Amino acid sequence: MSGPAQHARRRTPARIPRRRRLGDVLAGLGALASLLALVGGVPYALLLFVGPPIGPELLDLDLLTTRIGPSTITAVLILLVWLAWLQLFACVVVEVYAGVRRVGMPARVPLSGGTQALVNKLVTAALVLFTTGAAMAPIARLATPPPTMPPVTAVAFTAPVVEQQVVDNQRTKKVYVVQPPHGRHHESLWEIAEKCLGDGRRYPEIFRLNQHKEQPDGARLRMADLIRPGWVLDMPDDARNTHIVPAGQARAQTLKEHPGPPKKSATEGDQRGSGDERAGKGGSTDARKGERGSAGERPGERGSGDQRSGDQGTGDQRSSEQGARDERSNDQRSGEQGAADAQAGGSALLDVLSGASLAAAGLLALLAVRRREQLWRRLTGRRVARPQGDAADAEVALRMGADMPGARILDLGLRLLGAELGAQGRTPPTVYAAHLSARSLDLWIHPKDDHPPAPWTADDGGQVWRLPAREGRLLPDHGSPAGDDPANRHTHLGGAPYPGLVSIGTDRSGRVLVDLEAAQGLINIRGPQTTAALAALAVELATNRWSDRMRVTLVGFGEELTAIAPDRIRAVGGLAEVLPELEATAAPREAVLTGRVTGRPGVAHYLLSAVAPTHDEARRLALLARNDLAGYVVAGDVPHATWTWEITEDGTARLPELGFEVKAQLLPRRHYRALVDLFRTADRVDGEPIPGPEPLADLRPPAVEIRILGPVQVTGPQPLEEGRMALAAELLVYLATHPGGVHPVVLGGVLWPRGVQPSVRDATIARVASWLGREHLRADESGRLSLGPGVRTDWALFRELVRRSHGDQMARTVLLEKALGLVRGPLLRDRPRGRYAWLAADELEYDVAAEVADAARRLCELRLAEGEPEAAIAAVRAALLLAPDDQSLWRDLLRAAHATGDLVRLRAVIEGLTRRAAGSFAPETEALIDELLPSWRVHLVRESTA
Repeated sequence: MSGPAQHARRRTPARIPRRRRLGDVLAGLGALASLLALVGGVPYALLLFVGPPIGPELLDLDLLTTRIGPSTITAVLILLVWLAWLQLFACVVVEVYAGVRRVGMPARVPLSGGTQALVNKLVTAALVLFTTGAAMAPIARLATPPPTMPPVTAVAFTAPVVEQQVVDNQRTKKVYVVQPPHGRHHESLWEIAEKCLGDGRRYPEIFRLNQHKEQPDGARLRMADLIRPGWVLDMPDDARNTHIVPAGQARAQTLKEHPGPPKKSATEGDQRGSGDERAGKGGSTDARKGERGSAGERPGERGSGDQRSGDQGTGDQRSSEQGARDERSNDQRSGEQGAADAQAGGSALLDVLSGASLAAAGLLALLAVRRREQLWRRLTGRRVARPQGDAADAEVALRMGADMPGARILDLGLRLLGAELGAQGRTPPTVYAAHLSARSLDLWIHPKDDHPPAPWTADDGGQVWRLPAREGRLLPDHGSPAGDDPANRHTHLGGAPYPGLVSIGTDRSGRVLVDLEAAQGLINIRGPQTTAALAALAVELATNRWSDRMRVTLVGFGEELTAIAPDRIRAVGGLAEVLPELEATAAPREAVLTGRVTGRPGVAHYLLSAVAPTHDEARRLALLARNDLAGYVVAGDVPHATWTWEITEDGTARLPELGFEVKAQLLPRRHYRALVDLFRTADRVDGEPIPGPEPLADLRPPAVEIRILGPVQVTGPQPLEEGRMALAAELLVYLATHPGGVHPVVLGGVLWPRGVQPSVRDATIARVASWLGREHLRADESGRLSLGPGVRTDWALFRELVRRSHGDQMARTVLLEKALGLVRGPLLRDRPRGRYAWLAADELEYDVAAEVADAARRLCELRLAEGEPEAAIAAVRAALLLAPDDQSLWRDLLRAAHATGDLVRLRAVIEGLTRRAAGSFAPETEALIDELLPSWRVHLVRESTA
């Protein structure tokens, strides 16, 4: 290989010259003279030859009413010249200030882009005269050794100690020190990328790693083309010609230890370059092991024996400062690596499942229905079965990625569109594709129509119908919680006119969907990831909320997917098993479309085949697809297909007939197996025992209380600055509900499941420690973080009150009432979207729902036995604030309302339950209602008829 990249790799780092060249001095003097002439000479010449900025002509009060003459025009031109000089002078002041003070990116002078760029070059050239002093200034400030930290214990320490202990747990990192200029040559990020990464085009990676981070001279990197000598830049893991330092080491300390260019014997590339080459060619060298070194190895000891002897002085100097810390951090690094490896398994699930935002929304809605049914059969003292392993990671990913607002807009917007068209006697147009973004929902239709029903608008000559997101959010949702089940969903807006809309992938601005029915022929899918694409189609079709009755037939794959929606999905081995049925049930397109908008929808049918059809099967499918309003997606090389859908190896989906090339939505085998396990867990009725709580010795109000039985609240410390409270509260909630301690790496994966820089994680932990107080957030010798005894949750108090009620027969009702009085609503109600996704894989959500319901049921029984039905009703209603779908609580409420003897109240409870459950009752609930109020069905029929 030859070319600039190759030559760049061969260059050695520039050395600091002993003295300036004559050309540098002349260029600097010329720039300085030019600046003096512009700043001082121009105003002197203007005053001498043309006069002050505002002449007598402009001071004439009759200027606006008299005719303008040549003298007035001249005066205006003189004023403009003065203003131009004033703008230039402001640019000089700004650039000189930024250069002398090294504040990073200079401030922008309004309307002076070209002028400021010219002044920047002149100031930069002039400052070359003072480069040596400027470059050595930060080093001089670092001449004194940093203060040593006192010994730290896990009992009492300050917030900076928390940060220091977290830093100790990090691994090493690679850094590069920006060198002083060589002559007129200044280093740039492009050249550093060429030297260290082998390709100058990778400079944005270095920029992103260092953007806005404080450098040793106090400045920050704000523009990719503005770096200064002496800056310490974090580098990617594969960088060469770099220094290796502890990841938490301050940049000032790094500059002190490594002021010059990396020595060949001390660079990571030379230390294990041959090993890297062997590993790249399939050798057995472990790159990660080479990068970390052994457990007790210090960064200066990772070279060969000759290197260690050559660097003996530097190594001995650092050993006294770091030796004890490195000994102590062996276990810490092992714990950190183990924590990171434990989280790595869920990252792939997170990337894929959280990206399928509409499918995630449908899956979560269907999962909620299954969980409600689990609650119906839950036994006292046991929580519902919760997912484990990949299934738990899958639910975390679904909660993070689910686009509930987008799914709602699609559902309500399309139903409203169909209802309005039906009311006007118009046939819905064919929708080839849709695009859902944060701004709007766009439909590509045929034929063109400039008159869509409001609030839809026409665009692109009537080719596109658009529903703005703000209008979609205002659409009334006449559904109900139970209506989230795709099989039972109903709404007063009308039927679903386009149930075949399904995501094929995403582009830069949003999600692209196509209507499988719009092809009016076979859709041929090809490529190495065909089955993964078909599985993603099947899951979204079977769970979306913008459809009513549906059947999805899978051919040659996906038998496990039937566990997700058995009433919608079926799997068969070959096309021969379903072709006769399809031919017998085919329905005319116009009749089906009319039925959808007039409230008589049929069953939408979609066939997805991973098996290539025979010639005869392809012919029969083609005839069906032309006449039947259905969707047929078939793998293999199918001739005369209407659309050809290609899925490439890199995950790109291409539909040339529609002009789409997007990032494909895929569901590989491991991912849909995780989904299947998740739904199979939701079908389990055995449940799990609830572990007992740790006793609390003190029930007095704590110094800091974290309330989670309702809206999350942190009481005690002073309010945190705006914008930081949500993250800090989540951090405290997680630590408070995991009293055994949490490693910072694990905590970072919990709070930022998509990844976070260690510096951001550590800064957040240190900020919360400073805000909470030195005694309330602590770290042990292994670095695990935990809260002090002065911090308590209302959940811990609830469990202690319930525990004590079992041993105190005299005060049990009082203790239970106090416990239920802590409940203010659903667990962590109103939590920000996208946060607390970790609850899906945690015990907390399941334990809270079960224990609150059990406490309420127990108190209800006690109060009914004492003849106090009103108190029994209050107990159950307190628990329903947190678990409104637990029908065991509703049954207790029915019994308590019946015990009052007030039939009006009993009927009101039945009506409330009917609205909440949308008529979907557990058998035990329905039998109890029939027993307590046999006439309830008659009242429901009358109300529905009215």
